[in-house]
Amino acid sequence: MPFDYLACPRCGEKVKAYRNPVPTVDIIIETDGGIVLIERKNEPLGWALPGGFVDYGETLEAAAVREAREETSLEVTNLRLLGCYSDPSRDPRQHTISVVFVATASGLPAAADDAANAVVFPLATLPERLCFDHRRILDDYLKNASPVTSR
Repeated sequence: MPFDYLACPRCGEKVKAYRNPVPTVDIIIETDGGIVLIERKNEPLGWALPGGFVDYGETLEAAAVREAREETSLEVTNLRLLGCYSDPSRDPRQHTISVVFVATASGLPAAADDAANAVVFPLATLPERLCFDHRRILDDYLKNASPVTSR
C-alpha cells in the first residue's frame, strides 16, 4: 500500500500520512405508507437513503438524527441499529464505513440540504437502482422487516 507523506510541523521531517475510512450514517426512515428516500442533488446522482458524514465530536446516533432532519425535514424517533457496511467500493468518492439505523417519523418529508427531492416509497415499489450500496442495505432491511413495516 503506497503511503503519502506529510512534513512534521515542528522539524520538517517526512512522516507517514495514514489514510483511514471516513465514518458515515444512513437512515431508513419508516413512515406511514413506506420509507423515505431522497433524490441526491450532488454526485453520485440518484435515489438514496438519507444520510451523510459524521461530524468530529458527534455520536453516530446524533449524526443520524441530524442528517435525517437536514435532508428530509423530519424528526426521527425510535432509532435502532440495522448494521454496518464497509465495502471499500461502496462510495465511488472515497472509502466510507456506514452505520445504518432504522427510525420512525410522521409527517411528509420535505427535501433540504443535499436532497433535491424526498419521497415516501411503499416497500413494494422501491426504485430498482439506488446510489452507493443502498440496494443491499434495503435488501437486508426487507429480510428482517416486521409485518407492520412490510405494508
